[in-house]
Amino acid sequence: MQNAFRFFLGLALAAPLFLQSTNARDIGTVDVAGDNNTIPITISSPSPELQSLALKAFGAHGRFSISASRSAFAINFTSAGANQVTVTVSKNGSTLATQTVTGTDSRNALLRAADVAVTKTSGLPGFFAGKLAFVGEKTGKTEIYTSDLFFGDVLRWTGENKQILGPRWSPDGSRIIFTSYRTSFPDIYVLEMANRRISLLASFKGTNSGGHYSPNGAQIAMVLSGEGNPEVYVGNSQGRQIKRLTKTPAVEASPTWSPDGSRILFVSDTAGGPQLYLMPATGGTMTRLSTNISKYCAEPEWSTADPKKIVFTAGVGGGYQIAVFDMGTNSSKIVSKAPTDAIEPVWMADGRHVICTFRGANTRSLYLLDTESGKATRLSPASLGNASNASYLPQ
Repeated sequence: MQNAFRFFLGLALAAPLFLQSTNARDIGTVDVAGDNNTIPITISSPSPELQSLALKAFGAHGRFSISASRSAFAINFTSAGANQVTVTVSKNGSTLATQTVTGTDSRNALLRAADVAVTKTSGLPGFFAGKLAFVGEKTGKTEIYTSDLFFGDVLRWTGENKQILGPRWSPDGSRIIFTSYRTSFPDIYVLEMANRRISLLASFKGTNSGGHYSPNGAQIAMVLSGEGNPEVYVGNSQGRQIKRLTKTPAVEASPTWSPDGSRILFVSDTAGGPQLYLMPATGGTMTRLSTNISKYCAEPEWSTADPKKIVFTAGVGGGYQIAVFDMGTNSSKIVSKAPTDAIEPVWMADGRHVICTFRGANTRSLYLLDTESGKATRLSPASLGNASNASYLPQ
């Protein structure tokens, strides 16, 4: 029984599906009142389609509140062609900025224009135009899908009829690395977006999982158990020149990279339960992060926008919530207020929002979460079925 537990822990520590919360239940949209520091805006457009998408985008952003009358800023979006949108930002009747933005189509152009408006009004980087890769179950099987942030242009990329875990974009968006049970054990594969070709990257004895590209795309961190225990390894982007980094009797999982690629952040149960650890990407001493918030800390990701912040999943009261560790203050806080499990967080480009999975008794849905206010807005539509395990690619 102990060996079986450790086997599943090594595979699923990044997504605690084997641990069921006693209070899990199906939920709809959780929309917590924002903080008092929101920016009131009005949004207008002669195009109903553009206005609808703009309202959806800004309505999900925790920094803004949409007003029908008085506002600090007025934002207008106008079509300027098949794949262009002009955004105009005004205040008190005076135009502050006007810019025409080009996208892949009108929808993408609107999201890019909305990102311009976010920066002009708040100073924050925009994230609306980014792309998602995620695990969807519309066919009844776990498959890799991609879409924009608000689930337009949804595409299915696999038809494996095998369990798929952990899709992660390469930094340039040309590939997605993932784990799949194409054989009796999980192996790591790479999907090339240009030609849909799937190639095997790591298939060693034991389990192969947790593939994650370095910030420059030249290396991959992964978890392999070929030497008898799930350990963190690093290899090149072709899955060669593999070097073992950790050497413990514990289970390691969920390796990810510091924004500059110099360090690896991962999970280990060395201390008796899953906690977060750091070590140099070239190997060396592993150091525990003193999150001091839970006996279960897993699924970490380092913010590229704010390198002091690490988001992770914390065990709280028999369930799971999203937490943020601030390396500047050496402190942690729970940032989600989900009435069910909140797991699998990934940062957006602004270092404030994350996408995470809200897990009910029989459902999994992707939500946009503002880590400062707790505002959470459902992104994945019910028509798509279960959606989870997202990866975000900035644009």
